[in-house]
Amino acid sequence: MHTPEVITARSRFSGLRVLILAALATSAAALGQRAVAHHGWAWAEDQQSTLTGTIQSISMAAPHPTLQVTDGSGAMWQVDLGNPSQTARSGFTGETAKAGDAITVLGNRNRDQERKHMKAVRITIAGKDYDLYPERIRAN
Repeated sequence: MHTPEVITARSRFSGLRVLILAALATSAAALGQRAVAHHGWAWAEDQQSTLTGTIQSISMAAPHPTLQVTDGSGAMWQVDLGNPSQTARSGFTGETAKAGDAITVLGNRNRDQERKHMKAVRITIAGKDYDLYPERIRAN
């Protein structure tokens, strides 16, 4: 037979364990939702579109390089490229282009039309194509 102190200590430990597991599960679910929303293609439209503009900045940082591009109306767009090694395989590096260069982006824009955000399948700078996702390129 257990004394009340032992039962109380076990109950506290069991309750704490349940609380910790619940917190971990909630955190994992929240992180998973953000990862799914950010990575992959689920957030992007199926139809491809073209963005023409001027590069404002280039980031080659993981998890994927990004470009900030101003379109003809002055709106700023975030353009996601492939992961760093995939982007480099396309021939595009941090030295390929610079702020002020003209760019054409073929890609899939965010389903939320309020967001100026797209995932590039091809970028074209100075007449040269950089195919980030050649298997996804479709004629419009």
